[in-house]
Amino acid sequence: MKPFDYVRAGSAQDAVRAGAEGRFLGGGTNLVDLMKLEIEKPDRLVDVSRLASDEIEDGVEGLRVGAGVSNSALAGHPLVRERYPLLSTALLSGATQQLRNKATVGGNFLQRTRCQYFYDVFRACNKRVPGSGCDALDGINRFHAILGASERCIAVHPSDMAVAMAALDATVETLKPDGSTRSIPARSLHRLPGDTPQFDHVLETGELITHVVLPASPPKRQFYRKVRDRSSYAFAVVSIAVAFDLEGGRIANVSIALGGVAHKPWRADRAESVLEGGSPSAELFAMAAEAELARAVGQGHNDFKIDLSKRLIVAALRDLSEGKREIAA
Repeated sequence: MKPFDYVRAGSAQDAVRAGAEGRFLGGGTNLVDLMKLEIEKPDRLVDVSRLASDEIEDGVEGLRVGAGVSNSALAGHPLVRERYPLLSTALLSGATQQLRNKATVGGNFLQRTRCQYFYDVFRACNKRVPGSGCDALDGINRFHAILGASERCIAVHPSDMAVAMAALDATVETLKPDGSTRSIPARSLHRLPGDTPQFDHVLETGELITHVVLPASPPKRQFYRKVRDRSSYAFAVVSIAVAFDLEGGRIANVSIALGGVAHKPWRADRAESVLEGGSPSAELFAMAAEAELARAVGQGHNDFKIDLSKRLIVAALRDLSEGKREIAA
């Protein structure tokens, strides 16, 4: 591991001033591994784990969650289980209990891809070394992107939590080194690869996630499902977060996000447009799935993901419309 300076931040303002020349350290469940492999080589680590950012507060605007809240604490919070059950389910499907106890909300958003070529420093990876190429394109790409990819990168974002946050229209609050703040829709926090796959998100250098705000009145019917190779400690082949209401027998306030299919949590806008205002039916669900996956492109080993994603969308919508899944209080 490359030598680095260590700074323990006493406040968020201290953290962002020091963070302009380094990386923030929260739970460290992803960053420390990357440093050991010398994929991440920061000159400075700014420890934000001791900041007062582990509160969960309910208010008029919604549930305000500190970036330092652990994944376990958020998943088990009574208001999250009651009002945002798909988020609780998504969090509990990630990693292991030990890792969830350590991992933070802010860090979960910022974890990096689990592409095997990104982790292998002897293989070409534009995300790790811009301009070096992408060995995944002609390699073993079973877990890779079918939506929004580019010729430079077909990696996918690994977070379960971020998919749920995108579907729930959560907002990410940040603090910049100049003292200014901003609010970013969770669905807009991450980037597609384009020509610059080394950039995972829209945060500026030294910008710190301080809170996440969940809307006060999310859709009542919610569902999260993760398709993976084994039942625990495995990243999604494909995952889905769905939320909607049924008003007068018609679908309203629908939101769908897919995981494991793109460089970012993929908000299924086309499927939502087909579904909004419609009466639940197998035909409508199939139309929505076809509309969303019409732009999908496989890379060989992952071609099966296209059909799997369609079937997952249909199954989730069917179960929710029949009341077989979580209904928030």
